[in-house]
Amino acid sequence: MRKHAVRFGIVLLVLVAGLVFYLTRPDRAQLSENAVAGRVPQLSQVRKQTIPTVRVAEPTGWQDGQTPTAPAGLQVQAFAKGLDHPRWLYRLANGDVLVAETNSPPREGGGITGFFMRLFMKQAGAGAPSANRITLLRDANGDGVAEGRSTLLSGLNSPFGMAVVGDWLYVANTDALVRYPFRVGQTRITADAEKIVDLPGGGNHWARNVVADPDGESLYVSVGSASNIAENGLEIEKNRAAIWQVDPEKKSFRIYATGLRNANGMAFEPRTKDLWAVVNERDMLGSDMPPDYLTKVEFGGNYGWPWHYWGGYIDDRVQPQRPDLRQYVARPDYALGAHVAPLGLAFTGDMRLGDRFANGAAIGLHGSWNRVPPSGYKVVYVPFAADGGFPAKDAKPVDLLTGFLSADGKQAFGRPVGVIADRTGAMLVADDVGNVIWRVSQPLATR
Repeated sequence: MRKHAVRFGIVLLVLVAGLVFYLTRPDRAQLSENAVAGRVPQLSQVRKQTIPTVRVAEPTGWQDGQTPTAPAGLQVQAFAKGLDHPRWLYRLANGDVLVAETNSPPREGGGITGFFMRLFMKQAGAGAPSANRITLLRDANGDGVAEGRSTLLSGLNSPFGMAVVGDWLYVANTDALVRYPFRVGQTRITADAEKIVDLPGGGNHWARNVVADPDGESLYVSVGSASNIAENGLEIEKNRAAIWQVDPEKKSFRIYATGLRNANGMAFEPRTKDLWAVVNERDMLGSDMPPDYLTKVEFGGNYGWPWHYWGGYIDDRVQPQRPDLRQYVARPDYALGAHVAPLGLAFTGDMRLGDRFANGAAIGLHGSWNRVPPSGYKVVYVPFAADGGFPAKDAKPVDLLTGFLSADGKQAFGRPVGVIADRTGAMLVADDVGNVIWRVSQPLATR
């Protein structure tokens, strides 16, 4: 008996040593972040992994006087500090800004990828309990700093997206889309929530975004997958990895588009009024594959998850296979790089950041947890063509706000998420590690 115990101990020690060795020698990117970006990205052979690459920048926050870096001719200041994990932003008609101070509910499931995500998201600063509130910020004197702050709503359930339609404020909790009677100018809502539709909760992707279409008749709600590649079965993925179209008066929904592993940021392109989204793709295929992406979302579109990626490339880890679907998989419009984790999306038509950034999309890249070297951790600008509502043919992402990572990539001073324009045309960026909302603007003399 004792001899068996010793053998078991040796085997266990070897396994642990092997795991430590693997984690200290992770898969390394062989292509640059920008090579795997654009309308025609450079795609390479996948390198399948049993255990994901793990390389998480330690969240340290910002030192006094330290800020992210904007391009020449733009300035950066803190619009609001001392927030609790600010993730998403919404501007009201009077210029007030709503911020969802929120975090993941307790994570469950997700297989081996889920295990590592729970472990290392905590290390990355995403393990604190959710504040579960929406805070209203007001810059009454127009100096670019919110001197007014009030709790608009509290006691929510990991809220994320917000939208005002008529006299209602819609909030996407992790498990339900709800609404409250609301008039712009209010600083506190005391009414009870009215449920519109239940949303599937649990799993690895908890954030639910909501946007209203330009005519205000429909709402679009993003619901991420529960897992990496449906490794826990397809039943728990029912109505997930999708964007829903919700009728708020009938309290009903239909699936607008599917196969979108985790679409967070959604926005309507201002000229064409088409719905666009940024999507986080799958893990454990190496540091170079596949690209996260920005795409116009077509009604009835299938973007491949879990069986296919990037317009029909087969992920043979998913069983059983669905070769019958391959010919119907839509190819995304624009790659953003591998594992950059795009979350924020705003078109720059309402921003006044100069001609360089006048016609395109600003995207908050939250940053990789599973790539060496790290990718993302910045806000980028994707130029759109002047003659249509699509990214320019040969354009690569342009850095718009950087400096969130230390030079060696080991420390994260912050991580960008939601992106919007304020009432003056400045860009606001929610930073959920620095607990700041940053404001990027032109100096007064150049406006």
